[in-house]
Amino acid sequence: MRKILLIGAGRSASSLITYLLHKSYTEKLHLTIADISLDLAKNILQNHENGTTLVLDIFNEVERKKAIKNSDIVISMLPAHLHLNIAKDCITYGKNMVTASYISKEMKELNAEVVKNNLIFMNEIGLDPGIDHMSAMQIIDSIRDKGGKMLLFESFTGGLVAPESDDNLWNYKFTWNPRNVVLAGQGGAAKFLQEGRYKYIPYHKLFRRTEILNIDGYGKFEGYANRDSLKYKSVYGLDDILTLYRGTIRRVGYSRAWNIFVQLGMTDDSYTIEDSEHMSYRDFTNSFLAYNPHDSVELKLRHCLKIDQDDIIWEKLLELDIFNPTKKVQLKNATPAQILEKILKDSWTLNEDDKDMIVMQHIFGYELNGKKHQIESSMVCIGDNQTYTAMAKTVGLPVAIAALKILNSEIKTPGVQLPINKEVYEPILKELKENGIIFTEKNMPYLGYNPENLGF
Repeated sequence: MRKILLIGAGRSASSLITYLLHKSYTEKLHLTIADISLDLAKNILQNHENGTTLVLDIFNEVERKKAIKNSDIVISMLPAHLHLNIAKDCITYGKNMVTASYISKEMKELNAEVVKNNLIFMNEIGLDPGIDHMSAMQIIDSIRDKGGKMLLFESFTGGLVAPESDDNLWNYKFTWNPRNVVLAGQGGAAKFLQEGRYKYIPYHKLFRRTEILNIDGYGKFEGYANRDSLKYKSVYGLDDILTLYRGTIRRVGYSRAWNIFVQLGMTDDSYTIEDSEHMSYRDFTNSFLAYNPHDSVELKLRHCLKIDQDDIIWEKLLELDIFNPTKKVQLKNATPAQILEKILKDSWTLNEDDKDMIVMQHIFGYELNGKKHQIESSMVCIGDNQTYTAMAKTVGLPVAIAALKILNSEIKTPGVQLPINKEVYEPILKELKENGIIFTEKNMPYLGYNPENLGF
């Protein structure tokens, strides 16, 4: 039996585990699932004869090295900052490695050693990053193969609630780390290219400059800019492109309402609030408003941010219960962002029967034989339940497929890499399609940029 070591059995690992167990008979695999807590893994494993669990503290060097040495390939589903020691052990013991995380500076610095040892360290092979790279490069390469010149590339991804579970005014629930949602867009201005010009959107303007997207069968969505759309300009071979924009998808109207929290300062994570554990939700909201002994908190907020009483934004704020005088924050020395996250969890946590949805769309503009063309490529994936979510499927399946193809020597090129080469993306996208992760392409008139766009 060929031994696969999976380190990290969080929520995104369910589809990954099931895929490898399903393949274990024909591919002669044994899967060891290692984590500090194994309840979820045991539930998915169900005493499968080709799978075992291992309680592992990755900071225990002896146990970590023993587990890695005893494997044929290592998959790390831990947070990115915890990969490095695992990666160094993989070099020591000559093991290939797969992660869904962005390639860190430290991981990149291992490339020479990885190549020298003829190893493959495949990174950024989840959803975003991952499926976005592969699906984009497949079309970009096909355009180049025909002799086309890329003019425009826009890419959007969103983790959302499925239509059948969409029962709040925000059309949104947490399908991933809530903290990342609250802090989205912070840490510097969003930057992108538009018609050959560099553009920047500061954080306090980010959620009022959105682009409208249409997904057949699912209606309208909006996208707001990611912090750095230029990160993959050279990686994708798009050094001469005129328009390059990457963004996050939400339902229309979400960003305008979210901007209220930004303007109030509720998303700030840089300081703590005094006596936060004893505050009510109403106290928290009031703490960002000017003192006035005569006006209510509601009136002050509407006046401060110029929200009409019949504006849907007002209904959205009321739905979140931010004016409740009895609900307590119960978080000691909390930042505004931490308190806001707690408030939102009350309303935006998926219910037991809820399903999530992943939406991705790419737009490609190119010139071929003197004519300009545009392609729109879209993918929608809806989860099965709270274990086998769309997020787990789209993050975990590419990781599992890549690991097996590396193990089978179908992917051969060594180095610290991301999945942008045909050797990698073609077989993985083919198998993802067989598992229901399907992109639909449409040829469109060349527009240069979306005329409905509010951001450019």
